[in-house]
Amino acid sequence: MNILLIEDEKPAVNRLLMLLKVHFPEAVFHENLDSITASIKWLNSNPAPDLILCDIQLADGLSFGIFEKVEVITPIIFTTAYDQYAIKAFQVNAIDYLLKPIDSTELARAVGKFKNSQIKPTIDLRILKDLFQPQSISFKSRFLIRYGEKIQSIPVEDISFVFSEERVTFIQTHEGKKFVIDSTLDQTESQLDPRIFFRLNRKYLCKAEAILEILSYSNSRLKIKIKNFPDNDILISREKVGDFKNWLDS
Repeated sequence: MNILLIEDEKPAVNRLLMLLKVHFPEAVFHENLDSITASIKWLNSNPAPDLILCDIQLADGLSFGIFEKVEVITPIIFTTAYDQYAIKAFQVNAIDYLLKPIDSTELARAVGKFKNSQIKPTIDLRILKDLFQPQSISFKSRFLIRYGEKIQSIPVEDISFVFSEERVTFIQTHEGKKFVIDSTLDQTESQLDPRIFFRLNRKYLCKAEAILEILSYSNSRLKIKIKNFPDNDILISREKVGDFKNWLDS
């Protein structure tokens, strides 16, 4: 039994390994892959594994890009922090879809499906692609903010960027006002139109008009300066530079 993990968060990898070894004590777990590029290279160079557990949001984009480049008939269990209503529509083709943090009971159910071969393992990539096009998602138009005894509604058009700090997510308006929101940065990203907001890195989600300056940086990366914000070390990885430039030019 050979299992491949495609996941870019080390804590998530460790938890998956701990849970999976209960169900597959004799399995061989292959090296964890954290990007689309690395996954495509591995799948093209190695025999197909028996099972793949794959995060949707990787360092260089959505993991569906892997399966558009490589023909994979291996059963796949998707894992992600996103909670989109449309996901269940493709569970008839995928083995399962698990929300993070992975619940042991839910993983056991997914493993049971795999072992019993109740679900056809092949995935209709056209369905996956259609489900995750921006037009299939209803994006937020405002955020409800609570501070003290006050409640305020902040329109999305007033938001300059979103950032995470000490596990707390903030939105900052064009006027420089900062507010705490209840959702994580990953959840907030899924609620905002990707044509308007770009995920710069793990901590920042930004509008184009909020960017004050773009500088070339070492190792083919970019450094970003945001208006009305003191952090001058906002970096875009080499893997995301192309997508970032395409987003700016769209």
